[in-house]
Amino acid sequence: MVTKFWLYDIIIYIYALSLLFYFADAVARNDGAKRMGEGLLVFVWVLQTFFFFVRMYEHRYIPMFTRFETMFFFSWLLVTVSLAASRFFKLQFVVFFVNVFGFTVLVLNLLTDPGVVPLTRELSTGVLSLHVALAIASYAAFAVSAILSGFYLFLHLRLKQKRWTNALRRLPSLESLERHALQAALVGTPTLILSLSLGAVWLSFDSPVTALFTDAKLYATASILLLYGWQFVMKFRLRRSGLRIAWWNVSTFLWLLLNFAVANDFSEFHPWM
Repeated sequence: MVTKFWLYDIIIYIYALSLLFYFADAVARNDGAKRMGEGLLVFVWVLQTFFFFVRMYEHRYIPMFTRFETMFFFSWLLVTVSLAASRFFKLQFVVFFVNVFGFTVLVLNLLTDPGVVPLTRELSTGVLSLHVALAIASYAAFAVSAILSGFYLFLHLRLKQKRWTNALRRLPSLESLERHALQAALVGTPTLILSLSLGAVWLSFDSPVTALFTDAKLYATASILLLYGWQFVMKFRLRRSGLRIAWWNVSTFLWLLLNFAVANDFSEFHPWM
């Protein structure tokens, strides 16, 4: 997705990247991911502030009077509040979802200003392309996660049966397989959330956003997110065994494949995906 104002593009892409790190920290309490997500979000705030002052310089007034300016300022406030919440109140899940909403507002705001948007049809194609790319990337991450969980189940069975071979010695440990499977799922889940938010933005080009809530694909995708979300609860809150989490992960991916194969036939907006 590329607009005439390259700074706006940079803000959106850095914003999306910061959300991935924030999600990793919200789920697994990863200090490194938190610092990276917070640093990128601070950079987003700086760029938004710079964009605000550039527009003020160009138009010679405080830019808060048009719809575009109001929505942009609203997005800036959400980033400001989320940074404060992240720093002082440790509300990582709240920060993540506030910023998903702020990210959606920022992308949707491209629709309202011809000075930023080159052509509505071109932007629609760009948003759709990014929506599809993120969805495919999330599916790829979930596939890697399921494959690793499959190896976990296979290795666990062989160890239980005490059937050890030289080939099995080349496999990673159970702990390593579990950890990397979880990391792949941690990448796929926020990526799918971002894809869903961009899908809502793309739909607003030609149809009311409310039409999204009558689409079967939305509910199928929401169920996938809930299943992966419960997997994180099982791991980090309920402390379930790696074996149970591996079975859950593989089963969830099979549900994803069924959704991909069947739900699209009942979707008005996804006959091809």
